[in-house]
Amino acid sequence: MTAKTNLTVNPQRLWDTLMDTARFGATPKGGIKRLTVSDEDKKVRDWFKAECEKLGCRVEVDEVGNMFAIRPGKRSDLLPVAMGSHLDTQPTGGKFDGVLGVLGGLEAMRTLVDMGYETNAPIMLVNWTNEEGSRFAPAMLCSGVYAGVFSVDYAYAREDRQGIKLGDELERIGYKGAIKAGAVKFQAMFELHIEQGPILEAESKMIGVVTGVQGMRWYEVTVKGQESHTGATPMGLRRNALLGAARMIEAIHQVGMANLPGVASVGLIENRPNSRNVVPGEVFFTVDLRHPDEAVLDLMEAQYKAALPKIAAELGVEVEEKRIWISPAVKFAPELIACVRAGTEQAGYPSRDMASGAGHDAAYIARVAPTTMIFVPCLGGISHNEAESTTLEECGAGAQVLLNAVLAYDRTLA
Repeated sequence: MTAKTNLTVNPQRLWDTLMDTARFGATPKGGIKRLTVSDEDKKVRDWFKAECEKLGCRVEVDEVGNMFAIRPGKRSDLLPVAMGSHLDTQPTGGKFDGVLGVLGGLEAMRTLVDMGYETNAPIMLVNWTNEEGSRFAPAMLCSGVYAGVFSVDYAYAREDRQGIKLGDELERIGYKGAIKAGAVKFQAMFELHIEQGPILEAESKMIGVVTGVQGMRWYEVTVKGQESHTGATPMGLRRNALLGAARMIEAIHQVGMANLPGVASVGLIENRPNSRNVVPGEVFFTVDLRHPDEAVLDLMEAQYKAALPKIAAELGVEVEEKRIWISPAVKFAPELIACVRAGTEQAGYPSRDMASGAGHDAAYIARVAPTTMIFVPCLGGISHNEAESTTLEECGAGAQVLLNAVLAYDRTLA
């Protein structure tokens, strides 16, 4: 068939697919709870594999469950051009975080097939395993394995809060593939995603041309005091682990405030024994530090580490902390960014350049292949929330720019 350069995606079909797949792990409040390698994740993976095979794609699964759907191009000597994101969600996740990147890529692939358009290079669609890190920390785990950041054994040994290992769950649901991680190659990757922040909406821009990702570091903290009776233990003689944690959390907040636009957050906390008439004896919590400048992130880490023992000494409690994950700031490939700009201009959408405040699989993939991202707005900047929302038009715009950018890059390979 005659080649076309103005291929148009079907926004309604994309929207219907987003809504249809939201049934896998649907929550009463309209979100999705589809934790990685859970039964719900298996269902959406099986669906995804079947849909890609309907398009004539070959679907391969590597040893950490990453899924690769490949449509042949004119030239088998060229590595594929990839699109991808993730299908797992937070425990109270929305319908679009990660999912739009996979299903927007599927819509782009469907459009190519519908129009009989043959690309120069093969086109690949990827579903990365455990991007969220909500069940198995750290985040972006299996794109990290692909990129050589983590070992396969490290990934397999990650445990959820119930002590279940990722490797065992991959095997249980049938997605521990035989292919070695990193063996399925591609020459470039574009990742479509909702912004997860308020900037595009506030500026009435449809597309964010993403130039990089800010640096991120995760920590785990345990505060130990002494359990005692709330009625019989005088205030001045208590070793209250929860009070220590509360003051530490406030200090961490101040680290973020002192290093804007950096952010410092505590998102998970466990209080033990968690009884109304027992002074808490132990508290576990997590810390998340982020900044686009690695030097400032070093300073934030130093401030955070200095604050905790000082507070612990004041209250007579003990504190242990460890860094469990580091993701340095990333700059995306200029040649791919140029393709996104060209694809946005071709589609006629208002846009702005921006850095990503959230982590994404693209951050690790950028270590091994040219990579960039495309953002679309989300209502109120809300994400990691069942209320997460975007529109049919915005989803369609993102998929269109994704397709345009992939084709712009593919034309350079002729």
